[in-house]
Amino acid sequence: MVRVSALTMVIVLFFSCGTKEEPLEVVVEKGLARATEQALLMAKELEAKDGKLPKSIKDGQLETSGYGWWCSGFYPGELWYLYENTPIPELKRYAELYTARVEPAKNVTSNHDVGFMLNCSFGNGYRLTQNPAYKEVMVTGAHSLATRYKEHIGLIRSWDFNKQKWQYPVIIDNMMNLEFLTVVSRLTDDDRFRKIAVCHADKTMEHHFRPDYSCYHVVSYDTISGLPHVKQTHQGWADESAWSRGQAWALYGYTMMYRETGKKEYLEWANKIAAYLMGHPNMPEDKVPYWDFDMPEIPNTTRDASAAAIIASALVELSTVNHDAFGQKCWDLAEQQIRSLTSPVYLAEKGENCNFVLMHSTGHFKGDIEVDVPLTYADYYYVEALMRMKKLLAKK
Repeated sequence: MVRVSALTMVIVLFFSCGTKEEPLEVVVEKGLARATEQALLMAKELEAKDGKLPKSIKDGQLETSGYGWWCSGFYPGELWYLYENTPIPELKRYAELYTARVEPAKNVTSNHDVGFMLNCSFGNGYRLTQNPAYKEVMVTGAHSLATRYKEHIGLIRSWDFNKQKWQYPVIIDNMMNLEFLTVVSRLTDDDRFRKIAVCHADKTMEHHFRPDYSCYHVVSYDTISGLPHVKQTHQGWADESAWSRGQAWALYGYTMMYRETGKKEYLEWANKIAAYLMGHPNMPEDKVPYWDFDMPEIPNTTRDASAAAIIASALVELSTVNHDAFGQKCWDLAEQQIRSLTSPVYLAEKGENCNFVLMHSTGHFKGDIEVDVPLTYADYYYVEALMRMKKLLAKK
């Protein structure tokens, strides 16, 4: 509690000091420059540690993972974005090195997050280099991910544990893996992958959301009827609470699916989720959400910078497809979040924070796992949001 109160005081003091606001272009460049510094320091630290990828901080020390952890693709993807921004040989070499460490994930069939693992790493790598070997890895990975789809249910199964509670669990996070399938569908002219993605998005839209457009974390489906039999949380505060990162996954997922398919229903759904977030009474002034919007101890609880980064990235994209006042609201909220994340409250100093970019994310609060620490996916979506903003600012 002392740690949380201290962070709250820092936030209040920083954002109430009345300093002159920097131009957004300056903020974006500052964020990209710091991310590049940190990413290169991280690359050098782990270069000789075969197969290792950054994950978080545990007990004050850098925590790493292998290719099988669901977050393995985020750091290579971050390096590809930074290479896109500053195309120097050093960044490309490290992007290739750490992308290669994720390749065995192409054969994983026990994890729904193969899309995260391979699209962020090999997908960004292929987008920037057109390396045919990267395409081959992605195609193999898409076939692996598709094994977790059951046609009579119409969804990709998420987890295989807690079988005493869940028959066929699907988590809102799974929306993020659909982009991988749509991308591979285009690369191969195999419409099966796209159809899986669309069916999953449609059924999630039908069963995963409440009337206010907040979403459940976990929905488990009866394997015979194909209908939900349980709706609850695993990482949120309560079954009926709005776990912040879950809402972020939902917003990003439907924004992305509109881009990938052109289906207006997805745009309308993304807009409704965005409106829910914009109007939430527990959204803090700096727009970096508490880890759960319904946590009873607000404001004395941890923030989740990863949720802010994911929301900001989605909102930047959403602002480009809503050519009205709502689109401007999307941009304005994303700008507020990026300004906050690029402030000293959340942006680490060079060489600190075990070389992660952002501070103050929350992985699994109730499990006391990754609480108020950096997370590799927070850095990835922060850099993605910065890149999206930079490209749009250049057109203005």
